[in-house]
Amino acid sequence: MLLGSVLGADGMERIREATFGILENTGLRLEHDKVRDLLISKGAVKGRDNDTVRFPREMVSDYLHLAPAEVTLAGRSAKADRVAAGSPSIFWTAAALNVAEGSERREFEKRDLERLTRLVDSLENISGIVGVSVKDVPPPCRDFAGYRVMAANTGKHVRVLSFSPRGVEAILEMAGVFLDGETIRDKPIFSMGFTAHGPLRWTRLALDIYYTSAGHGIPVMVNGEPMAGATSPVTLAGALTVGNAEIIGGIVLNQVLEPGRPCIHNLGFAHVLDMRTGVAVTGAPENCLLAAAGAELARSYGLPSASWMSSDAMLADSQSAIEKTMAALTHAAAGVSIIWGAGTLESELCISLAQLVLDDEIIAQVRRLLKGVKVDRETIARELIEEIGPCGNFLATEHTMAHFREEIYETGLFCRVQRERWEDQGGKPLQELAGRRAEELIARAKPPALTAEQVKELEKIEEKFLQDS
Repeated sequence: MLLGSVLGADGMERIREATFGILENTGLRLEHDKVRDLLISKGAVKGRDNDTVRFPREMVSDYLHLAPAEVTLAGRSAKADRVAAGSPSIFWTAAALNVAEGSERREFEKRDLERLTRLVDSLENISGIVGVSVKDVPPPCRDFAGYRVMAANTGKHVRVLSFSPRGVEAILEMAGVFLDGETIRDKPIFSMGFTAHGPLRWTRLALDIYYTSAGHGIPVMVNGEPMAGATSPVTLAGALTVGNAEIIGGIVLNQVLEPGRPCIHNLGFAHVLDMRTGVAVTGAPENCLLAAAGAELARSYGLPSASWMSSDAMLADSQSAIEKTMAALTHAAAGVSIIWGAGTLESELCISLAQLVLDDEIIAQVRRLLKGVKVDRETIARELIEEIGPCGNFLATEHTMAHFREEIYETGLFCRVQRERWEDQGGKPLQELAGRRAEELIARAKPPALTAEQVKELEKIEEKFLQDS
C-alpha cells in the first residue's frame, strides 16, 4: 500500500531534466585530482575552474545503467536484506555523537556503542546498525574501532562511518576475519557511504573514501543533503534538484571507479532551514515530502533509495512520537528502501535507547498498517457469519483461533488494559517502560559469538592500525 506520487509525472520529468542540465552545463566541484582526471579520461569535461567537472548527458546515462537495480545487505548471521526500487522498507539506526539518557546527554564511548549494538540485535524491526563517533578513540580511528565493536555484538548488517581512507583498509581487513574465506562481494556484511557538502560539491575526504573503497563490491550509499534555504533554493523542488544532481554525479563517479558497484540513491537526508531560529529541521512535514520525492526519483533511475525518520525533540516525548510516526509511515508508504534514524533525537545528534525501543514499536505498527486488509473467501467468512447468526459470538470459533494473530497486531509495550490494571502495574509512563525494556533486552541479548582466535585477530588488526594513525 503506497502513497500516490508527490511529484507527478510532469514534476518528475522537470527535475530529471534540470539534473541533466546542471551536470552538463555547471558540473560538480570535485576536490580530488585522481578522481577528476579519471572522470575526464572517461568522457567528463573540465568545468569553469580546475576543480569543477561537467558530465555530458550521454556519459551520465551510460554509467547510471551500470549500477545494479538490487543491493544485498548481509549480516554475520542474520538473513540478508535485498533492497531495490519499490521493495519493502527496512529500518536502521543512524550516526550520532551523543547518547541521550532522559533529559541529559553525553558523548558516546565504546561501552555505549556495545550496549546499543546488543539492543539492535534484539529488536525485531531493526535490520542494521549505523556507526557513531566514540570519544574514547582517536578521531582518525573511530571508524574501524567502532566497526569492531558493532560487528562483534550483532549478527545484523553494519553501516560503518568513514573517517579516513586508512580506516577503510582496516575495516576490510577486520571483515575478512568475520567472513572466514568469503569476500565482501560475496557477503556484504558492511556498507558505507558519504554525503556531498553542497551545493554541488564533493570534498576530498568523501572522494578519498570512494576511491579507496572501490574494487571490492562494498555497497555504497550516495547522499545528497541539501538544506532548503541555505545550501539549496528554499523551494522543495529546488532542494530536490540540487540534491539529485549531487547524488547522480556521485553515483556516476562511483561507477567510473568500480563499474557495477552497488549504489543507493539517498535524497531522503534533505532538510529545511527554520528561518526564525536558524536550526536545520529534520522532523517536519517537509522532510517527509522530500523523502517521498527522493524515493520517486530513485525509482525513476531503477535504484534503491534511503531517508531518515528524524525528530527535532530533545526527549523521548510526545514530539518525538509524533515526528517519528509521521516519518516512518510516510517514508515507508512512499516506498523508501532504507529508512535511517531509529532511536535518534535532536536532529540525529543523539540516540536514546528508550526511543529506539519506541521506534521499533512504531515500525511494527506502521508495517501492520501498510499490510492493509486481506479480502478473500476465508477472511470475509460469510458462511461463518450466517452460521453464527444474529446475537451470536465469534470468540470461541476455530476461525478466530486460526486468524487472530495475523489480523490483530499485539503490542508488547503500549497500554491496552483497563485503568485499574495499569495502576496495579505501577502506572508508569511509556518512556520509562521503554527504557526498562531496553535494559532487559540488552541483558538478554545473544549475538553470534566469536571464537578466541577471531577476538585475538581483531584486536591485533585494531592495534596495528591504531599505531599507524
